[in-house]
Amino acid sequence: MRLTRPMLAVAGATAALALVGCGADTKAATIPPAATGSLESLAAKVKCTPDIQTDADELRQAICKMSYGKFVLATFATDRGQREWINDAKDYGGFYLVGRKWVAVGTEKIVKKLQTTLGGDEEIGTDHSKHTS
Repeated sequence: MRLTRPMLAVAGATAALALVGCGADTKAATIPPAATGSLESLAAKVKCTPDIQTDADELRQAICKMSYGKFVLATFATDRGQREWINDAKDYGGFYLVGRKWVAVGTEKIVKKLQTTLGGDEEIGTDHSKHTS
């Protein structure tokens, strides 16, 4: 059988699609797009009644208690304010779920569970367990 350019192109495209399918991240398919909204609307999506700790123009922060644990939920007025807050907070360790102008902070288990509802990207704070005195 003689291969022609069109046949090679189809074969190449099929092989490329097969490779992409094999390498596809099935986890990404289960994570919804990042949620948006106010602190209260984000809390409502995960069925939490937020206990507001900070209520300022640039930052609103609450503690949410769920059957599987508690976490901090914060919303920000600006992207820059959010990034500065996260960068400072990550020095203390922990696990962060980051969306557009919001962040949830909790254990790794809680962050992964919240991600299935709120979407967002995981970030991990500094691990101090390897430091010695």
